[in-house]
Amino acid sequence: MENLTTFTEFLLMGVTGSRELQLLQGVLFLLIYLGALTGNLVTVTLIVTDTRLHSPMYFFISNVALIDLGSISAIVPKALVNSMMGSKTISLTECTAQIFLYLLFAAAEIAFLVIMSYDRYVAICRPLHYGLIINPSLCSQATAGSWASGLVYSAVHTGALFRLPFTKTNVIHQYFCDVPQILRLSSSDVQFSEFVIIVVCVCLVLSCNTFIIISYVKIFSTVLKIRSVEARNKAISTCTPQLAILLMFFISVAVAGLGPIAQKPSLKNLLTAMFYTMVPPFLNPIIYCLRNREINAALRRVFNR
Repeated sequence: MENLTTFTEFLLMGVTGSRELQLLQGVLFLLIYLGALTGNLVTVTLIVTDTRLHSPMYFFISNVALIDLGSISAIVPKALVNSMMGSKTISLTECTAQIFLYLLFAAAEIAFLVIMSYDRYVAICRPLHYGLIINPSLCSQATAGSWASGLVYSAVHTGALFRLPFTKTNVIHQYFCDVPQILRLSSSDVQFSEFVIIVVCVCLVLSCNTFIIISYVKIFSTVLKIRSVEARNKAISTCTPQLAILLMFFISVAVAGLGPIAQKPSLKNLLTAMFYTMVPPFLNPIIYCLRNREINAALRRVFNR
């Protein structure tokens, strides 16, 4: 048989080899990361410490904030260190961990978005039964199920990607271990396994999307029937932040999944990846603070104290 080289590390190829531009990229990554870190930590802290926010809706929001913290922390710190140090390498173990964690948080977020849409449906369409349906036991079970589903999906996906050694090349045209890039380097056997897994996952995601769409259609049809303008505005204000985050999440997933696999480093490739890895965790807490009255009020109380 022909001698093959088995790679144990990858080269993350940036947009440019200029040291000044690498430092500029590192500073940009640092600012976005600190912004996302601060925003999501503030969101979680407000919900935990303010008793007025101890309700199922804010419990789910705090979990989404933790997911955003985890997803951006799985990718940005390594990219930040590489940019600042002028390094391009990432070990096979680090790459595996990066993909495992990112897929875990992505799958868990989809599950929580489904739960949150159901929570808003019950709150607006069946308000008299809200306390009976959305009880602490259901919240605990839904949360455990969401994290468990993310863990199972991530384990299966990562195991399929890395079950065979890499022998083609070790060059990744991205600043992190992107799944399409790893798939490009994989053997044909791995690519077939991944294709089957992706088809199954797409079917599951489409069913989740269908459930979410039906929930929000019923929500807004009920809201439009409310005669009181104040009650209607209050109902809309509790839904619009979640709807905005939902749209941002699925747009980023579409950009990540439907875009062409980059064959060489480019600025467009960098900006596209930043859009679906950094922008949602950075903007989600801002959306909640701007559009949610209760979180706004809790934030004002903290500043007043």
